[in-house]
Amino acid sequence: MKIHHECIACAINQCQKIVEMSLSEEEERKKAMLFSLKRASQLFSEESIPAVVGGLLFLDLYRFIRNDDPFREYKRISNEVARRLLPEFEGVDLKTALKLAIAGNVVDFSTGYTPERLERDIKGVLSQELLIDHSRKLFDLLKKGKKLLYLTDNCGEIYFDLLFIKSMLREFSDLEVFVGAKDGPIINDATVEDLKEAGFSDTGTVVSTGSRLPGTPLEYSSPEFRKLFNSVDVIIAKGQANFETLSDLGDERVFFLLKAKCPPIAREIGVPIGSLLCLNLSLR
Repeated sequence: MKIHHECIACAINQCQKIVEMSLSEEEERKKAMLFSLKRASQLFSEESIPAVVGGLLFLDLYRFIRNDDPFREYKRISNEVARRLLPEFEGVDLKTALKLAIAGNVVDFSTGYTPERLERDIKGVLSQELLIDHSRKLFDLLKKGKKLLYLTDNCGEIYFDLLFIKSMLREFSDLEVFVGAKDGPIINDATVEDLKEAGFSDTGTVVSTGSRLPGTPLEYSSPEFRKLFNSVDVIIAKGQANFETLSDLGDERVFFLLKAKCPPIAREIGVPIGSLLCLNLSLR
């Protein structure tokens, strides 16, 4: 997916939040924002992929402000709240577990989210129907497939991903699961260390994409990860950044689980903002 007009302002707004989270002095904040604006003008073009160019901008800003993980506390709170909620949903059926994984996708700093809203929003989302629901095809493929690659998105929601993976393993006991995460911190995305701390190693093999960029831009991923990506039977990709980076591949193995939280994503897919989706583009 290429940028829409809102993506540029969105990236700059995220830079402002990063700066305000990391710096307290007005002069330092001003210099950091001027740096962000100049760097954004160098990075963005009509062919830019939002998650990629945004991620490159944020990493440059991290170096400028000398803070490699501005969201450390935000991620900790998100994980803590989600982990506390999880026992309420243990043992749910497979379809409900899938909806919970999508519901967990409400945790998104880029849309102004606060972790304290999580419990209310999870329960609210569960009462909604999926606007696009290709889960039957997904489950049919999982019955036949041997290898699943599950691409995670944000901290907090990873605990609902874990519940969904456990549900799939109960249903499809022969499935070999690989769970992908970022190689290092970027906004509130889950890293390999976050997955290991949450217990994903007990359900499958935790792997790094080889990149810190949001989503899964294969051109920035490691050769080892690309080899794995090409070898699996089914790919589940969580969140908007994974849609942005993988939607142009035309890969029928990929199922996107997400909530359309911003106008560009909703416009690109052709759905109302707020829609819940289990989407395989080859089935539309």
